[in-house]
Amino acid sequence: MTPRPIAVVGACAAGLAAAEALRRSGWTGPLTLIGDEPHLPYDRPPLSKQLLHGTWEPERLLLRTKEQLDPLGLDLRLGTRATGLEVAARALTLDTGERLDCAGVIIATGVAARTLPGADALTGVHTLRTLDDALALRGRLAGDARRLVIVGNGVLGCEAAAVARELGHEVTLVGHDPVPMAAAVGTAVGELLAEEHRARGVTLRTGTVDGFDTDGDAVTAVRLAHGGVATGGRGEGDARLPADTVLLAIGSTPAVGWLGDDPALDTTDGLRCDAYCAAAPGIYAAGDVARWEHPVHGRPLRIEHRMNATEQGMAAARNLLAELAADGADAQERRPFAPVPYFWSDQYDLKIQAYGPTAGADRVETPVLDRAGRRVLALYGREGRAVAVLAAGLPPRQIRALRAVVATPLPWDEALTRIDTATATG
Repeated sequence: MTPRPIAVVGACAAGLAAAEALRRSGWTGPLTLIGDEPHLPYDRPPLSKQLLHGTWEPERLLLRTKEQLDPLGLDLRLGTRATGLEVAARALTLDTGERLDCAGVIIATGVAARTLPGADALTGVHTLRTLDDALALRGRLAGDARRLVIVGNGVLGCEAAAVARELGHEVTLVGHDPVPMAAAVGTAVGELLAEEHRARGVTLRTGTVDGFDTDGDAVTAVRLAHGGVATGGRGEGDARLPADTVLLAIGSTPAVGWLGDDPALDTTDGLRCDAYCAAAPGIYAAGDVARWEHPVHGRPLRIEHRMNATEQGMAAARNLLAELAADGADAQERRPFAPVPYFWSDQYDLKIQAYGPTAGADRVETPVLDRAGRRVLALYGREGRAVAVLAAGLPPRQIRALRAVVATPLPWDEALTRIDTATATG
């Protein structure tokens, strides 16, 4: 009888990390890696930076070459979608019509870019989530200067704006919030970023997109409801923003629709998992799609950051194998997944780095805020405890030392004291 495989759904950073960890941890049975894109697993952060800029080519984004993947003995299914999961049976259905009965499943399907009504039918309107998305936008920005409107002033929109300005394009950045990245980093840090973008020639606008003007099927302008606001104290702006190219950077939705409405799974804002990354017996999740119970922070988190994808893929693999071997001679205990979340963002020559969940903070202070020197250190709190720290423009040694301050949430005043100690010397 042929042994059942472990299937990893999602040929991405989290999925690849899971597959490699399964082999390292002793899984010798069949191992299937399923990816809906035709490409080998690749790194996504450079899509909005080096690849869009043209300094990197697609081959440099590959996480592993075909030759490096061969020793894993994968049943590699690229360009294939999982269309359903029978949770109790651990059975996948694929868009090829195949049913795959599995010993276990790791779901790493990530997220999908949000769009706006009618946008998909227009020439010049782009999203930026996949390699093909990035190459299409890069081709659009090659050559003569474009009038680019970026809808969404979060991390992705700000990074793309920085690249487009460096390439010489006219850029307008539009967001619901008047301060870029405020939801992720707070107002003070966001205002520093706003100043940097304005200094580089980016026009910042606040408003809601009401639709597009077109010439045939080509976009010519972005329409703002009520005219929008020109941020920076300049009052109302024009209701129409001329554009021959538009990037929709309005967030993402977890790729859980294919899981259906099985009551065994909670797919509210991602796939809900316990502290071990398990969504159900034999079903685990990792990466952007997973919303798991963080044992340190005591609440469910869903983190769309590159480092988390790799770490959670490995954790899910180890815990799945521990579950499968629970009654055997090689039984091991599952371990809760309790990382210190880390993310970074490169915009112009400014590198932002953060440890801990900055979003959702109810208190933010900036012990270091030097706008002229583009130096900042921000501490983020929740319910009286410090949970995250962000820095830019500080010496690397100091930035590394900040991680320990929020590895375990500390009382606010104690964390501030430790911040002062960590940054006392250069």
